[in-house]
Amino acid sequence: MFSRKQTFQGSDNESLFLWGARQTGKSTLLKESFPDSLWFDLLQTDVFERLRRNPAQLREIVLADDRKKPVVIDEIQRIPELLNEVHWLIENNKTKFMLSGSSPRKILRSGTNLLGGRALRYELFPLISQEIPDFNLLQAINYGLLPRHYLSANPHKLLVAYISSYLNDEIIAEARIRNINSFSRFLDAAAFSNGEMVNYTNIASDCGVSANTVREYFQILEDTLTGRFLPSFQKKPKRRVILAPKFYFFDVGIANFLLKRGKIVQGSEAFGKAFEHFIYQEIYAHSSYSNLNYPISYWRTASQLEIDFVLGDHEVAIEVKATENATPRHLNGLRNFAKEYPVKKLILISNDPFPRLIDNIIVLPWKVFLERLWTGEIIA
Repeated sequence: MFSRKQTFQGSDNESLFLWGARQTGKSTLLKESFPDSLWFDLLQTDVFERLRRNPAQLREIVLADDRKKPVVIDEIQRIPELLNEVHWLIENNKTKFMLSGSSPRKILRSGTNLLGGRALRYELFPLISQEIPDFNLLQAINYGLLPRHYLSANPHKLLVAYISSYLNDEIIAEARIRNINSFSRFLDAAAFSNGEMVNYTNIASDCGVSANTVREYFQILEDTLTGRFLPSFQKKPKRRVILAPKFYFFDVGIANFLLKRGKIVQGSEAFGKAFEHFIYQEIYAHSSYSNLNYPISYWRTASQLEIDFVLGDHEVAIEVKATENATPRHLNGLRNFAKEYPVKKLILISNDPFPRLIDNIIVLPWKVFLERLWTGEIIA
């Protein structure tokens, strides 16, 4: 139904890891991309138990298969020991592997064989606007862009199930968190930090734990791909800048649910925050899918001048405003950033109906911005 932008660009004949949070569509993408492959689904109990008890059977099965197609192992993090067999088969049988999973944390923390650079890393994110025919912004803003949630007639129940079964159960089990109540309180506090600068001390006070524990909890969210930090832009500033990073959950719908925002309507304060989060998701996915992997940061000074996103080495500066009529006061942050750094493009993304040029700042309706982003006109 969706034509995904993740095309494994640059992988050629190399093996690869495909990571992504639960329900982003990894299995569907791999089945569509490699329909005739030998497939091991480690969510299937019989397959899991067989290979857990005897990882060497993976080698025996692959060597007996004469299709010469890539071999897919779905949910590879459930049996990290299989990576030793994968390593041997890559080296000695020239087998190409597609290894997918919802979290590399277990593998990273176990010190298991990560194939020593023999497998490229890719990631699958929630849907982006260009993958969805007749894209509906309000639907995406309210319920997020996990495929099942976006398409559902009753996304609220799916969000309830996702939060309880994945964030509250699987992540707690995988990270072996002992104080479940404190982690649940942390998730609520992290939601209030969504799109904001992170203050570990304040969050620790709210959760009744130490600041170091809060840092560990945020690291768990990063390791399980359910959230990420947006660093501050700090290159040779003339003004004193804020150093603290911002934090975003991987999907705007998850953040909305944790924040109990209710139904979001255009023009509300909640819409503005969710709109900025949505634009960040698109930019982050573009950086990865395009294989440009440009850094993304934000800029804020001690005097409260701010722009939402800096792309690359101050190549593009972006401010996001939910307004339908951008005025000069919305451009203050961009103007001041341009006084500090040479910038190729200054862009204000808004709900304006038409593109406009104000001085050297381009005001772009969000649809136009996203079209230009995905056709390579914003940054290349």
